[in-house]
Amino acid sequence: MEKRENINLILKGVLEKISPSKSELAAIKCIVDDFKKSVEKKIKEMKIDAEVFVGGSFAKKTIIRKDVYDIDFFIRFNGKHKDISELTRKILANYKKKEVKGSRNYFIIDKRDFFIEIVPVLKVGNPRKSENVTDLSYSHVNYIRKKTRSFQVSLTKLGKKKIKNPKILEEIKLAKAFCHANGCYGAESYIKGFSGYAIELLVFHYGSFLSFIKAFGKIQGKSVIDIEKHYKNKNEVFMDMNASKLHSPVILVDPTFKGRNALAALSYETFEKFKKICKKFLKNPSEKFFEEKKLDLEKIKRKAKDKKLDFILLESETDRQEGDIAGTKLLKFYNHITSELDKYFDVKSRGFEYKNGKIARYYFAAKRKKEIILNGPMIKQEENVKDFKKKHKNIFYKSGKIYAREKVNFSLKEFLKNWEKKNRKQIREMSVTEMKII
Repeated sequence: MEKRENINLILKGVLEKISPSKSELAAIKCIVDDFKKSVEKKIKEMKIDAEVFVGGSFAKKTIIRKDVYDIDFFIRFNGKHKDISELTRKILANYKKKEVKGSRNYFIIDKRDFFIEIVPVLKVGNPRKSENVTDLSYSHVNYIRKKTRSFQVSLTKLGKKKIKNPKILEEIKLAKAFCHANGCYGAESYIKGFSGYAIELLVFHYGSFLSFIKAFGKIQGKSVIDIEKHYKNKNEVFMDMNASKLHSPVILVDPTFKGRNALAALSYETFEKFKKICKKFLKNPSEKFFEEKKLDLEKIKRKAKDKKLDFILLESETDRQEGDIAGTKLLKFYNHITSELDKYFDVKSRGFEYKNGKIARYYFAAKRKKEIILNGPMIKQEENVKDFKKKHKNIFYKSGKIYAREKVNFSLKEFLKNWEKKNRKQIREMSVTEMKII
């Protein structure tokens, strides 16, 4: 009982910290209202059959405090309009904006303390006719609003489960802050975690933040969560849903479209990481689990030195579009470097840090191997064997194949400098324009 009371006190304190103040919400609302009116006026002047709706956390009242807020606007076009990204560009002609390329281009307006994202979508009655996942955003917002109203009024039935929690929006905020602080928030390819919509659905399903993390901490094997009971059983889900949507460890059937997995982006790596964090929090609850972890490189460097490990900090830059594309490219490069280092070093600690933009930082703490074994050709390949012997002195034979022992007598820094010189073309092909040792 004492532990439960302790957790409740911690969550109460966290909620006060992560909830935007009334003045912050009022400022956001003022910007939202003014911008919405301005865009609607322009749409009317251009005689375009479209409507504007506000989406994201602000619309669903699940927004958490940030240094810079991002507000999602959607311009919902009638299906008769074809190039809706081009139409959106014209509607926003009087605004200074950045265009983000994708399957359907969208736009970002920077207002110092706010980022406004304007996403063109199509009006779709049947979700199967959607051309892009963003076309479902309208349904997502309406579903969450509907569920929120149901929770506030009375007991709500989600499938066969009854839940009583009038403060469900606060529970969602806690879940979002928890996932964000632990690097599990976001469906982007370099995160492969929980989208905001998925978190909202999961908290609605389980009824509270604590119930959500308790349940996820216990999940073993592939699971299916079907809130609206679109399917009769688990097997029917696997038979009906597209195979590309079934790779995640948990299948969360989108209540607004049964053919979509709202957790399709979640990787096994992020899932296992999340489960461990859930168990740690429940065992030893603390507000620290809701605070974003910043890399303390000096501390990591000192620990590496104490353990007599080689330490290095790298910075790489890409020329690709910042955000999901740049982050994915930089993560892929980080993983490639890791695999190269693994050949010659025992990597004891490593880290990847990317916060939008076009630059990422990586660190490695490692101990070099005494020697490595290099695979050579089969003995019967005489010419190849001769070439192998010219390059390597300490050779031996095993199972009809030639091998070589090679001592590792270089540091992380020496290896990476040499590797960068030899692989400049490959590095460029990976969309990395610069790699430097800090």
